[in-house]
This record gives sequence, C-alpha cells and structure tokens, in this order.
Amino acid sequence: MKRLLLSISVIVALGTTVVYSQPSLPSNPDQAPIDGGLGLLAAAGGAYAYKKLKGKKNQEDASD
Repeated sequence: MKRLLLSISVIVALGTTVVYSQPSLPSNPDQAPIDGGLGLLAAAGGAYAYKKLKGKKNQEDASD
C-alpha cells in the first residue's frame, strides 16, 4: 500500500510540473505585407453596397 501511494504521489508531482510549466516567449514572427489586394477588396465591397442601396432606393421610388 505504501509503495502504491508513493508511486501515485511521484506521478502527480512530476505531472504537475509538466502541466504548470510555461513555454518560452516566441521570437518575432515574419510580418505579412498587406498590399493593394485588401484595398481592392474594400473598394469592391463599397461599390457593391452602393449599388444595392441605390437599387433599393429606385425600387421604393417606383412603388410610390
């Protein structure tokens, strides 16, 4: 019984050190450039929203 209790306590003691250990700080990551693609996507989204809002306004005017 003492041997089992000792084995369990050693396993728990070693297991908690692994669980509570913190990883080291990471190095600086490589930076990804945000180029014209994101700007084009935003412009296309704005144009699409403008077209939808303009179309909805025209439909409301026609139904009056």
